[in-house]
Amino acid sequence: MTTTLAPDALDQIFGQARSNHRFDDRAVDDATLRDLYELTKLAPTGFNAQPARYVFVRSAEAKARLAPALSSSNREKTLAAPLNAIVAWDSRFFEHLPDLLPGRDVAAYFVEDERIRAAGTFNAALQAAFLIVAARSLGLDVGPMTGFNAEALDAAFFPDGRLRSLLVLNLGYGDRSELRGRGPRLAFEDAVSVL
Repeated sequence: MTTTLAPDALDQIFGQARSNHRFDDRAVDDATLRDLYELTKLAPTGFNAQPARYVFVRSAEAKARLAPALSSSNREKTLAAPLNAIVAWDSRFFEHLPDLLPGRDVAAYFVEDERIRAAGTFNAALQAAFLIVAARSLGLDVGPMTGFNAEALDAAFFPDGRLRSLLVLNLGYGDRSELRGRGPRLAFEDAVSVL
């Protein structure tokens, strides 16, 4: 890694990107979803555990299942988006570790529910952040939300209890005509220490 991305690429991913919840009518095709996952799966996770699971909601039937779990302030914009992504974490992610971390036996680490929950949610959040960056890299706009009833969403999409929702993202090709400016950010001096 010796080359900095071109300024326009950095601007697309960071500078001009905003949380967007208004999209044009273009669908996000299956090839783009596959590309999105192929980039997202490269996220770093502890033990290479990869606990995140993704449900892409596109059909009217699936959106109808999603709607009751959304907060009233998020329902309309979420249902209007061409695609929604539910990011969940697999509470049995460690069962995949023999394949994902070959040669290391770490099963004993994941015998306590609190360790499983902490590792699952933290690492799935890392993967969700990568998904946002990957989506922006592919020319998509993203509107992440936590304004939903997780129990209702999990009952609708993950009734066996193995997967647990973490985040809902609205995805598509953004309508930027009414996009608000970026909110304030902390200055380097207020957020960073160099020791």
